[in-house]
Amino acid sequence: MSKKSRSKIWFLVHSWLALPIWFFVLIVCVTGTLAVVSQEIVWLANPDVRASKPSDDAELLSYDQVIAAIKRAEPRVIVESLSRPDESHFALSVDLSYPDGRSLEVYVNPYTGVIQGISPSFNFKAFTRALHGWWLVPFTNGYSWGWYLVSLLGLPLLVSLITGLVVYKRFWKGFFKPTLRIKHGARIFWGDFHRLSGIWSIWFIAVISITGTWFLIQAILFDNQITISSEPIVPVITRDKVPMSSPGVPSPMIPLDDAISIATQRIPGLEASFISLPSTAYSHLRIGGRGWYPLMFQTAEINPYNGEIAASHLLSDRSGLEFVTESMRPLHTGDFGGIWIKLIWFFFGLVLSMMVLSGLLIWSKRTALATLHALKRNAKAAPQSIPALQTDTLEGNR
Repeated sequence: MSKKSRSKIWFLVHSWLALPIWFFVLIVCVTGTLAVVSQEIVWLANPDVRASKPSDDAELLSYDQVIAAIKRAEPRVIVESLSRPDESHFALSVDLSYPDGRSLEVYVNPYTGVIQGISPSFNFKAFTRALHGWWLVPFTNGYSWGWYLVSLLGLPLLVSLITGLVVYKRFWKGFFKPTLRIKHGARIFWGDFHRLSGIWSIWFIAVISITGTWFLIQAILFDNQITISSEPIVPVITRDKVPMSSPGVPSPMIPLDDAISIATQRIPGLEASFISLPSTAYSHLRIGGRGWYPLMFQTAEINPYNGEIAASHLLSDRSGLEFVTESMRPLHTGDFGGIWIKLIWFFFGLVLSMMVLSGLLIWSKRTALATLHALKRNAKAAPQSIPALQTDTLEGNR
């Protein structure tokens, strides 16, 4: 076999070894696309998740009214936290603690305060996000190797975007004169589709690859005990500052609605979407939500007895680096602007998945044909070498 033929064989082996990598990229893209709308799929499948109105003119209950309704149904239960999803058609998620030691997350109707069902510990939403994010590999000591494996794919995806733009000369013409030839065979169709989908998905591929790479950096920083967060550590309320209604019994906390009003005054434009109630007599009430910038949450830690704000973490408190890094996750998942943003992310996720699939089809067909031609050339060359060897032997014997 000539040196050129051996090089061709090694190149083909290298090409075939790339198949598992890009097949893995395809699976990650498909599972990520499902993860974007996983919450909506759960909503379709499980009526308990829906915020059904008892009447057309029904209004949302305040957080105090929701807790009062829960207490009427379950007098001995302790409400630990409440979370209101961005979309109004979802029920509230409420964490409850029971005297027997059980801790459950339940779905509560935001119009009636009725407990509609219990959230499973690992539902379809959690499954798709865990499968996409870290391939279900458990976290034992820091980030799992599955997280590293998936987040590493951000690098080849980013390189593929850059090299694709370099290879496809004058790619911007695809915006003005899109070409998709349907009647010229599968090879032409998938080639046109791959180029066209890549052009129209440039912004999305850049967002997904850059944010995916950030997840890799985030894991490395965390596992090496390096933090860039400026969020303050809030000290507990000292014993002498806890008011008592009677010996050994702390005074009741202020109404949640009043605490939200205090937080809103401190954080203009705040939409309180989650509340963590004090876990002990010395803990603060935590209120958080989005403001004018939808990619980041702002929080306030409030003294539950007098309404004093002990600490807050606002947009103005973040450094420039934090402003960028904390925006990465919602940009990656599309979870920051309601159902319409999710549908945009879902659509382009499908396009990206199909683009990877079309690239695999083009590549595998080309590599398979090249392998077939190489095998045929070797088969033809092999018989020719035998007579030459026999001739040399006979001449030597003479």
